[in-house]
Amino acid sequence: MSYTPVAADVAKLRNTTGAGMMDCKKALVEAEGDFEKAIDILRKKGQKVAANRADRDSSEGAVIARVNEDNTLGVVISLNCETDFVAKNEAFIELAYELAEQAITYANKEEFLASDFHGMTVADKLIEQTGVIGEKIEIGSFETIQGAFLGAYIHAGNKIAAITSLSAKVDGADEAAKSVSMQVAAMNPIALDETQVSQETIDKELEIEREILTKEGKPANIIDNILKGKMQKFYKENTLVHQSFIKDGSQSVADYVKSVNPDLKVTGFVRVALS
Repeated sequence: MSYTPVAADVAKLRNTTGAGMMDCKKALVEAEGDFEKAIDILRKKGQKVAANRADRDSSEGAVIARVNEDNTLGVVISLNCETDFVAKNEAFIELAYELAEQAITYANKEEFLASDFHGMTVADKLIEQTGVIGEKIEIGSFETIQGAFLGAYIHAGNKIAAITSLSAKVDGADEAAKSVSMQVAAMNPIALDETQVSQETIDKELEIEREILTKEGKPANIIDNILKGKMQKFYKENTLVHQSFIKDGSQSVADYVKSVNPDLKVTGFVRVALS
């Protein structure tokens, strides 16, 4: 006599795994009512789908930024998938938020993927969801940040997110950190300030500008002075604290933060965007 699953068991398996109703019913039938065996069956199905889709491009998804309760530790992750259709799915976005909330306490992606998520590892959960959804699901970016006070911003549509670190928890720090994170998301600075721009980037910029000036016929003895001005402009446009503040172009980001508190400074940032 074949086993026929009751609706309550199917619903329980669906709530546990996130798999579709029919997949849960078939798994319970195959497992003859053994709940744990049914979970394994669904997981193996996910592994099979994951193997078949391993070479697929997962450039869509949701980017989520989360900060802990005392605003000292934060993470930005991307939960990647193959299509924008899946990326906009409410259940997919909820999973991305839940994973980001857990990710806060882990130092790197490897530790996070190995951590327990409702009775299975995060890595296994992603494989399971690959089977459920039928698309390659994976953690793409994983960026952590620590600081005296952090604030986050997630751009509408969950394609870009950023976290900014400020030097102290002061009145107005919450709004300031969020506003600067919005700046980071919108303007994509390459570094905090000129001291954190890599020498490789500086050398490349100088080479490009020198070549342009030489072709324009500028005398060799004044090119170095012109290059100093060019680099100042480069830093103003590309480093966070020197950029014009997007909410008030009459002041720099550093000046905006000082207007909140004279001693307040931006100490760091992270940004993740889907390509």
